[in-house]
Amino acid sequence: MNNIKKEFTIKDLENISGIKAHTIRIWEKRYNLLEPNRSETNIRSYNPESLQKLLNIVLLNKNNFKVSKIAKMSNEEIIVQARELAFQNAIEDEAINSFKIAMFQFDKILFNNTYNKLLHKKTFREIFKDVFIPFLEHIGLLWQTDTLLAAHEHFISNLIAQKIQSNTEKLQYSISNTDKSYVLFLPENEIHELGLMYLNYELVLRGHHTIYLGQSLPLSNLDYFFNGGRKICFITSLTVRPYDEEIEEYFREIDTILGDTDHHFYAIGRKIDRIQHLEFNSKISFYRGVPDLLKVL
Repeated sequence: MNNIKKEFTIKDLENISGIKAHTIRIWEKRYNLLEPNRSETNIRSYNPESLQKLLNIVLLNKNNFKVSKIAKMSNEEIIVQARELAFQNAIEDEAINSFKIAMFQFDKILFNNTYNKLLHKKTFREIFKDVFIPFLEHIGLLWQTDTLLAAHEHFISNLIAQKIQSNTEKLQYSISNTDKSYVLFLPENEIHELGLMYLNYELVLRGHHTIYLGQSLPLSNLDYFFNGGRKICFITSLTVRPYDEEIEEYFREIDTILGDTDHHFYAIGRKIDRIQHLEFNSKISFYRGVPDLLKVL
């Protein structure tokens, strides 16, 4: 595929590994750990194998391997030591490194193999909490620093979404909490739904009745659910939309829609920091993220 990234700058390596470019240069010069290509103007570039090696070195170094000792290992020994360490006590770090490589190389097989290895040690809920959440947070950083393309983000997000969907489908749909329905949706033109999808999984796991509507729902659709006779809890997640200058009006409209009904509205996501200080109907509640909301549901 044309979008596969075959060269990385030293800044890319810094953003992906968390190791400062200055330190990477020292490791190259003092220990000959990486061998970058150089342009005619002496600008470094690195291939995917160098990125993989650096991630393994970082994993070992974080677990008390001195860089001087790592430098004496062959490439094969570094890989073996990193894998052994991963299955002993650092499986999250190794998995996140593997997911990074899978993302940049559009490697679905590597993603699935890594996920299946995690399943030997962790439940799906633990994988999402311990691995996917920090991995997705790091993707956000890489996006902000222009280290990855939209294609990379879409590829890996869709693979994670498939895991959430398959685990939700595995649950027995024996609804035990029948007093209310949870209607989950994203605002118009909002597409970042992994957090909302996982919240739906948690609600189904708890025996709640959910109606998952997904991306980009107009608020005008909400009052359709008022006619069923069941108490409704609407839930939305705010990542990009609505824009900051539109967010107050967005919740004013929700306030009007809810009116004097018995229904509630929950909003999660980082954009709520821009709206919490305003006064709305007591039926509207704000939570920073999925864990905070789950505590009250």
